[in-house]
Amino acid sequence: MHILYIYPEITIKGGADKVIVEKANYFAAHGYRVTLVTEAQMGRELSFSLDEKVRHIDMGIDFNRQYTQHGIRRLWTYLGLLHQYKKKLETTLMEECPDIVITAMGRSIDFISSIHDGSIKIGEAHSVKANVRSLNVMERKGWLRRFMARLIRWHISRKVSRLNAMVLLTQQDADCWTEAQQTFVIPNAVPQFPERCSTLDNKQILMVARYNDAKGYNYMVEAWQKVHERHPDWTLNVYGSGELHDDVIRWIQQRHLSTSMVLHEPVDNIMEQYLDSSIFVMSSRYEAFPMVLLEAMACGVPCVSFDCPHGPRNIIRDGEDGLLVEYLNPQALADGICKLIEDEALRKQLGAKARQNIQRFSQSVVMHQWTELFDTLISQRRP
Repeated sequence: MHILYIYPEITIKGGADKVIVEKANYFAAHGYRVTLVTEAQMGRELSFSLDEKVRHIDMGIDFNRQYTQHGIRRLWTYLGLLHQYKKKLETTLMEECPDIVITAMGRSIDFISSIHDGSIKIGEAHSVKANVRSLNVMERKGWLRRFMARLIRWHISRKVSRLNAMVLLTQQDADCWTEAQQTFVIPNAVPQFPERCSTLDNKQILMVARYNDAKGYNYMVEAWQKVHERHPDWTLNVYGSGELHDDVIRWIQQRHLSTSMVLHEPVDNIMEQYLDSSIFVMSSRYEAFPMVLLEAMACGVPCVSFDCPHGPRNIIRDGEDGLLVEYLNPQALADGICKLIEDEALRKQLGAKARQNIQRFSQSVVMHQWTELFDTLISQRRP
């Protein structure tokens, strides 16, 4: 079976990028023919390593060119690039003849169903419906942007209705995609289980998140000030990158937390950071199915997270293997962190249970769901 993934670019050490590469590598290692098509890698090194059996094809469409234009010129440039992308992708699909084509809901959703290459077309969402293409952020930027966002939502819904199937990370999100012909719920998988667990003895807390609006850094900084006042000997290490980096630094400095809330660049050996930490924290406004929670729990590290839509509540079992606290409440987040700092027995109890419970998202379990999905869709096509 030939599986072809379509993804914009693998250029950041983010959850969705990692998930796509992990899936491609898994299928390639298990005898599938796998091709990864990117829109705009543009010669840049992939942020995660592909198995040598995975074929990578880059369309080389520089969509950033549109941002050098304004008004009608920008729209005209974008439409021209989109047309160029469609022609290149159509040629690729005709030459590759894949059995399954999976689009991660990028620009290819606009035309993928109109390419008659004989493949089964699947949409794979890495964010909840309300946040696809960051339309939720766009809606907050005035009436014109809000109108455009609603128009794009309507357009995406029409295109999704023409796909053979949609794969969502949670049942809550699947229930929202009423226009889809078929929906299937398949969560993200834990990429690896380290042989050892964290001892949970170090006075180190970990946060791994991009510096953007979704991750709620303003709430985290406020919560950490409260934690620091009660436990000045503990340190919060943050690993990430993104457009709000300078804002986060400023918020930390304004609260005089620079020595206890330490920012680090993304690293390749992030699992080592989990294993050196005793608590993992998440202050997100919204998530889909965060990989970082899976990774932390696989290392036996208990997590404290806002009970945000949708992912954390599908991963953390509150009070059993981690703590879910009131949404967007910095005091509740601080209290949850302090609870685990102050109660070592509880911290270690939750950590042990986290490693045990997270087995339900092991790679073998989750990828079996994908193979079953492929078999189901192919059998539906047989006369």
